[in-house]
Amino acid sequence: MEFVNNVIALFVRYWPSLLLGVQTTLIVALSGTVIGLVIGLLIGGLRALKVDHTAPIYVKILKNIFQVLSSIYIGIFRGTPMMVQAVFIYYALLNVIHWTNLQAAIFVISINTGAYMSEIVRSGIQSVDQGQMEAARSLGLSNVQAMLHVILPQAIRNAFPAIGNEFIVNIKDSSVLMIISITELMFQAKSIAGTTYKFSETYFIEALIYLVLTTVTSIILNAIEKKLNQTSSSLPQSVTTPEQMKFSGKEL
Repeated sequence: MEFVNNVIALFVRYWPSLLLGVQTTLIVALSGTVIGLVIGLLIGGLRALKVDHTAPIYVKILKNIFQVLSSIYIGIFRGTPMMVQAVFIYYALLNVIHWTNLQAAIFVISINTGAYMSEIVRSGIQSVDQGQMEAARSLGLSNVQAMLHVILPQAIRNAFPAIGNEFIVNIKDSSVLMIISITELMFQAKSIAGTTYKFSETYFIEALIYLVLTTVTSIILNAIEKKLNQTSSSLPQSVTTPEQMKFSGKEL
């Protein structure tokens, strides 16, 4: 009973600080996920884009260089802890960019998320029937046009659960960014625990807040995913292959 009373007393006393921590956590997680998705769409789309055999030699060379550089980027940021990335990048660029802790945190979580999103997008593209690209090309679209207007929209819909999961992961993983002193939820909880010496109660409150945040986010993402599935099932396919038309009883 004493534990519960201490939890309630701590929450009532320090809720403004905790609320500030939640706000910063959501800003960092949401910004990092959105920017990371943009990075992922760019890198994942280009990695999955096939170069025509009729393309100039310099295009093929640039594609190969991009493949190597993007593989190195993905390997580094997926293979090292985000805490290490945050410390290294923040102090390495501090005297060059003169950024704030929050700006550095958003940058770190964005490029870290971008590495994961690149593979998520690439997997989403691979899940789209190859016939979609062939049908788009037969209608006169270039590889880039087919990728932008036909493949990517379907790939994003297919990969939406993984994209949403990455946002939930970022809400939790943003806690490691306290290492560069941003005032997110973990930083606030550590400050409160250090002031009151009530470590169990403080981190219990923090765990509950993280649980609420991730649960509410999961509910919202599931609702969006359900809406996307309903919308996609009620709309005709953007491109229908000859095989699909034959199967459905339609004729070219």
